[in-house]
This record gives sequence, C-alpha cells and structure tokens, in this order.
Amino acid sequence: MKSYFTALICLILFSACDKGRENSNGNQAILNIQTSELSEQAKNLNTIIPGWFADPTIKKFDGIYYIYATTDNEMLASGAPTVWYSTDFENWYNYTMEIPSLDAVNLRNYWAPDILKGDDGKYYLYFGNCQMGCNIYGYVSDTPVGPWKKLQKDDTPVISHGFPREGFPSLDAQFFKDDDGKIFAYWGTWVHYNGGYAVGELNNKTMNSITKAENIPPAQTPQPFEAPYMLKKGEKYVLMYSGGSCHDETYNVRYSYANSPWGPFTPGANNPVLSTTEDERVHGPGHHSVLQEGNDYYIVYHKHDYPMTRGGLARQICVDELNFKNDSTLLAVKPGSTSLSKLNTSSLPEDVAYNALAKATSSYHLDIPDLNYTYSPDKAVDHNNATMWKAASNVLPQSLNFDLGAVYPVKRIATSFEFASYYYQYQIEYSVDGENWNLFADRSDNRTPGSPMLDDGDVEARYLKLTILATEKTGLFAAVWNFKVYSALFEIPLPQLMNKASVNPPASQALREQLIDLDAEGLNAGDTFASVENKGTYGGKFNKEGQVSITEEDGAKVFQFTNGALILNKPVPESLAWNGAFTVSAWVKNPEVAQDGECLASWCDRYKFGLANSYNAFFYNSAHYGAAGHLDSHFDMPYKQLPEADKWHHLVLTFDGVTERVYVDGKLDNAQIMTLASQIENAKLIVGSSDAGEGYSGYLASLKFYDRGMEREEIQTLHRESSPFR
Repeated sequence: MKSYFTALICLILFSACDKGRENSNGNQAILNIQTSELSEQAKNLNTIIPGWFADPTIKKFDGIYYIYATTDNEMLASGAPTVWYSTDFENWYNYTMEIPSLDAVNLRNYWAPDILKGDDGKYYLYFGNCQMGCNIYGYVSDTPVGPWKKLQKDDTPVISHGFPREGFPSLDAQFFKDDDGKIFAYWGTWVHYNGGYAVGELNNKTMNSITKAENIPPAQTPQPFEAPYMLKKGEKYVLMYSGGSCHDETYNVRYSYANSPWGPFTPGANNPVLSTTEDERVHGPGHHSVLQEGNDYYIVYHKHDYPMTRGGLARQICVDELNFKNDSTLLAVKPGSTSLSKLNTSSLPEDVAYNALAKATSSYHLDIPDLNYTYSPDKAVDHNNATMWKAASNVLPQSLNFDLGAVYPVKRIATSFEFASYYYQYQIEYSVDGENWNLFADRSDNRTPGSPMLDDGDVEARYLKLTILATEKTGLFAAVWNFKVYSALFEIPLPQLMNKASVNPPASQALREQLIDLDAEGLNAGDTFASVENKGTYGGKFNKEGQVSITEEDGAKVFQFTNGALILNKPVPESLAWNGAFTVSAWVKNPEVAQDGECLASWCDRYKFGLANSYNAFFYNSAHYGAAGHLDSHFDMPYKQLPEADKWHHLVLTFDGVTERVYVDGKLDNAQIMTLASQIENAKLIVGSSDAGEGYSGYLASLKFYDRGMEREEIQTLHRESSPFR
C-alpha cells in the first residue's frame, strides 16, 4: 500500500502536507469541547456559506457577489464545480456550472478556482486539476457563471506542471491585475518542499499563457505552504499566503510585501495574521481571497468544521474584516469579532422560523473520547451556517417538526440540505393545530440539487414538518443547515439560473442485514476446495485464488492465508457505496504483524478515482492504515494499541456514516469522524487481500459483514457470541 501512495500524484497533493498534530496514540487530536460550549462558540463565527467548501475566491461583478470555491468533503475535495452568488452578502444561492471535461479524462478535480474579467468583457475561469499532472486549466464565458468553453481545445494548460521549474506542481493560481493593465499570476503548493512560490505574467490578449515566470525564493515568504494571493495597498504589493499544514491547527495566513509585483519580498512584521484561535473555535483557517469595498477590506477564507472531520477535509467558508496598520503592514485578523454590517444589506422579510421550537424523529449524537456533541434540531433554525441538524442514522425517512409559536402566512420555505450539489427527495407539510396536516410542497420525485431549495405556496400555518425521503448518494444523512420560512415572496438574484436535474436514481437503501457470513464450518482440515458458501443474506460463494487452505488451529477449523484470497462471485452490494454504513467483524490470528499489507477485507475499487476517502478496506498491520485504509495517511485510521501478534483477536471495523471505530476484543481502540465516497463500481468483495494484492498472512476463523453500523453493546455481544473458542 505504501508504494501505491507514493505513486499516485493526486494523493501526494494532501499527503505532502505536514503531518497533523497527533496524540500519544498516533491519532489526530480531537477537540475536547462539550455540546453547549461548541454551540455558543459557533454563534460568533462569520460562516457565510451553508455547506462544505474551501479555497474561496470572492468577486463582485455588476453588483452581485460571487464565491468560487473547491467543493469539499468528498473524494479529496473533488465535488461538482459550483458557484455561490448573492446581492446582499447574507443570502447565498448555489449553482452547478457547466464546464467541459478534459478530452483524456472525465473532469473531477476543480481545485482552488479564480476568475478574471478580461478587457474584452468576457470572463476567464482558472482552476487546478491533477488528473494529467497538476496543471492550471482555463475556460472562458460571456457570464460569470458559464456555460464555459475551453481556452485551448487541445487541453493545453494555462500553467503546466513543472513550470517554471521541473517537478513543480502548478496549483492554487491566483491572478492580480495591476494599475497598468498587466495581469500577474501567483501559484504553488507544497512550496516548503518545492523551492517557493512562482510568479509570471498572463498574456492579457489571449488569457491562455504565462510568460516570464520565475521563482520567489522561500526566504522571502517564510514558512510557506500554498495559496498565494496578491493585493495592492497604496504603492505596496502585499503577497499573502498560507503556511502550516492544511490538515490541522497549524494552517494559517501570512504575508510579505514589495515595491514590485515581482518582488523581492520582505516578510511581514507580525506573521501569521490569521491562525487557529486560542479556544480553537476557528481551527486551521487559511487559503483565502480578499474583497475590497471602498476603503474596507475583508478576508474570505476556509476553516475546519466543528466537530472536526478526520484529515480536515470538511471545510467551511468564513469572512472577517482585514485591517492595515500601514500600506505594508497587516493587522491580525480577529475571527468572528468584527461586524459585517456594511456588507449585509438584506431586505428579505422576517424568517418566522428563526429559533422556532424544533423536534426531530432522531438526532445524531457524537460520543467518542473527548467529544460529546449533538446535531440537534434547533440547529436548523438558529441562523448559523456553521451548525446543522443531522438524523441519528442514514435510515430514511426522517422528519423535522417546527412550532412557529403562532399562525403565520407561509409563502416561501428555503431549505439548505447538507450537500448542495446532490439532490434530496422530501415533502413539507403544514398544520394550524398540529393534528390535521396538509401538503405544502411535494418533492418526493425531485432530482434537482440546489441550496437553498425554494418551495412556494400560500397557506397559513403554525406547524411545519419536513420529511426527507431519499438522497442521491448512498449513505447521505437527512441533514439540514437552515430551514427558513417567509410570509412574503421576494426577488431572487439571477432567477434564470436553474440547476439541471440529475440522471442518477435515488440511492439504494441499506438492508441492515448480515450480508456476509464466512467460516470454515463444513470443511475439513487438509481438504482442497475451490469455493466456499457465503451463509449471509447476500448469498453467493467465495472463490479461492492463490494459497488459502483449511487447517485446525487451537481446536478450531480455520482458513490459513499464505498468498491468496477469497473473492465473492457477486457484485459489491450497492448499500456499501459512497457513505454507506458498514460493520466488518473478523476472528483472526496473525503470527507476525507486518508494517504493510495484511488486508483482512476490501470492497472498493481504489483505481476508479484514486482519491482519498474513495477507498475503503480493513487491515491488521502496524502502519497508519493499520485498521482502516482510505488512501491517505491523513484520513486512514491506525490501531492505537496494535493487537498482539500470534494470538486470537476479535477485530471489528464499524462506520455509521459519521463515526468510524475499531474495536479489539470488544473494547474501543480508536475512533474518528469521517465522510466517505466509496467507489464500488467494478470492485470485488475480497477476503484476505485487497485489489492491490496486499495479502493477509495468518489465520481467519470467521468474517461477518453488515450494511449498518453497530454500537458498543452490540459489538461486545458479537464478540462473546461469535467466538470459535467458546
């Protein structure tokens, strides 16, 4: 597995980040914040977007604000290319843009976008992509939202990998137009490994090539990592950038200044100017852009989510004031302590659901070491883009009920679901007395994504009920950032923008059964065999490949894996795709626990996307992916205490759609918050190896696989009742 990580450039993108802060057991530290504290702290954050987005570029064209950003929290931040837009800086709308794919590969990476308006009145969009080397590609449109056309039909990048020096990854490009009309590009990531940032001049006629590119020596931008951003203050050129590691609390914003856009640059006097706050309510802020409104400046950046998802890849966009001491000196940003009243000009009618009494069929409660937090229903009506309600499991349907406190006219309801670029199917009902219900909106057949989803009607109601019936992606939860209710209609910016309906059917629901039940019962030690029956509800049989034998060990009939695997002759169940919940239970005895390999079970196609979180496998080794492998050390989960070699152990890896846990002999060993995008297309369910041949070399008495998560008590019962040595 280690060699695979080294070979894959997309994974290097985030593996190259400095190792995140670890506790003494080797697992990323988790904030020790209780529920009430967390909610109170989050209220003070200027989180302006309800969703998972990062690397924001903010622009204002013709009176409309636009935020172009990386779509986060899936497949190494490789979600759909969307844009957020607003006229009042408070109410934002999401639109999925039409961007042609590269000819050689289907476009997935849409990383750190930036946009320019050319002298010809057209709009030029640039973003990074690592599918054919880490390059910056360019697109052009007559509008800020597309549809987009390639700047070069043959997929020639605007800034190619290895430019201006060999091996240099060209990502995170930001463009700056000087007073004389010249346009400069600044780019670079992992620059602490790659000799500093790069600067070049964009051809402002063709907008598709860079000339005069050169390096900015690292000494001019101390402690750099990625995300350069240039602005001009008076006669000074201020080059801002992100340092530390994007995965943890060390991520920050720094700056240097110069008398020329080329440098040389002098480090700022008080770096960093934006960093993790002492109470950690703003965690890992960075990769920013700047909005100038008259003489006022605002920094728009991303931070890690609360509570923090493993690896720091569930990020949210915030904005705060940016102040100068003089033209070459920035003052420290104080997250959440400054007012955005000059920007917020909303004239929308009152949201009558604000702080309404909210109840739900269920709510997810995080209860893992040092973390106690509930995604409670009141978070859907708190006007806080940093918090959400989430159901207790991904079992659907799930409902939210609201008591507005009095009867109001209801003419529009705006619902922001967790993932803006995937559709949700739902219904909204209303009632005056809480007993007799009528339908306000029927989206039970909806296949159009969007945020917020707007539903109009003309009724009177005190009580409202939102019921989420299905999701586009397997394993997504019923989860809502905001539920807003208005007694009057209002104008929507860019009403002509309509997201396209998805061609994907609703995700399959889990059977919540024991799909796989594999053991050596019925076989005799020394028998030769070609296959073995799956006794679980999914049926089929496991075909033997390579060296797998039946033997007796410590009085039990077991499989002995030497250099082989057992492969199910049926497709991987659809309920295990994407963020599907699962539990894998195995009784194993490993004579020697290796550093690499030792895969107990695999059910994903790592080559389908080759992006972190798209792969899922269960291991028993001493590496960073010793328990759960997700293709990147920042997202994998090791054993805190490695199970002792040459002894029988009951190992369980379970994932409920939010929390991933590993149990050893009935006791919790490690846990982390995760979001997965498991790729099962063309994958095989393999026992004793992975699709890359990372063979297990030991004994296996049984393996059980469920398409649901399990709680501690159930796992302890399974530990007792499944033992082959009772």
